[in-house]
Amino acid sequence: MRIGFIGPGRMGRPMLERLMAAGNQVTVLVRRPQAQAAAEAAGLSWAGTIEATVRDADVVFIVVLTDEQVRSVCLGPDGAIEAMKSAATLVQHTTSDPATARLLADAAVQRGIKVVDAALSGGPHDVVAGRLTLWVGADEAVLEEVRPLLETYASPILSVGPVGNGQRVKLVNNALFVAQLGLVIDAVRLADSLGLEEQPLLAAVRHGSGTSRALGVVADGDRGVRGIADRLGDLMGKDVTVVREVARNAGVDLGILGKVLSSDAVEETVLRRARTAQ
Repeated sequence: MRIGFIGPGRMGRPMLERLMAAGNQVTVLVRRPQAQAAAEAAGLSWAGTIEATVRDADVVFIVVLTDEQVRSVCLGPDGAIEAMKSAATLVQHTTSDPATARLLADAAVQRGIKVVDAALSGGPHDVVAGRLTLWVGADEAVLEEVRPLLETYASPILSVGPVGNGQRVKLVNNALFVAQLGLVIDAVRLADSLGLEEQPLLAAVRHGSGTSRALGVVADGDRGVRGIADRLGDLMGKDVTVVREVARNAGVDLGILGKVLSSDAVEETVLRRARTAQ
C-alpha cells in the first residue's frame, strides 16, 4: 500500500521500517535539511511538506509527541486531512485527549476520510519484535481494512469501541501504571524502614500476590527505584499531565488514583527528579 508517515522518531522509525519490510511504499515527512540527508542515506522516500507526504497515500500514520502536534499536523488548511485523498485512512498513534480524536473524525468525515484512533502501549523494542499493544477506537470494518498494516508491528490489536475510546483506555492504563509505580516506590520505603533490602524484596514479591508489571519494571532496572526517573520520568510526566487535563476537562474525579499520582512517591521521587535532570 502507499503510506504517508508523519513522525519518524523513537517510536515511529521502527514502525515505518516494519511497514517497508512488508513491501509497502512509505513516504515520510522530513523537513530539516540534515534529516533529509539522513533519510536519503537510509534509503527512505521522503517529502518536505505535509501535503506532499499524504496526497497519494492510501493510509497516513501519525506518530508525533503531543496532542498539540497532532492537531497541528492533521487539522486546518495545511493539515493532513485537508490534503488526503477521499477514502484514505488516518491512523493516529499519539497519546492525546480523546476530544482530539473526535475533532479528527469530524473533520475527516467531511472529506470521506476514515480515522483509526490507535493508542499504543510498549516501546521501540516491542515495535521491532512485532508485539506492540494497540487499543483501537474505530469502526470495525475500518479496523479490518488496516489490520494487516498494524500487524506488521503490533500484537495484540484490541478493538475498544468508537473513535476516542483508544485514547480513553490508554489514559486509564497510564494513570494506573504510574500509580502502581508510586505504590512500588512507597513499598520499598516501607521495606527499608523494616530493615529489608530493595532488590531481594522486589525479587521475592514478584512471586507473590503483590506483584505487578510496574514492580517488574522497577526490579529489572539496574538502579531499582533510583533509576525510574532516568528511565521513565519524561514519559510518565507527560502521561500524568494528559490524564489530569482530560479528567479536569471532563469534570471527572481521579479518586484514589489522583491521590497516588499527587503523592511524594510519584511527585518527589519520579516526576520532580526527572524535571531536575532536564
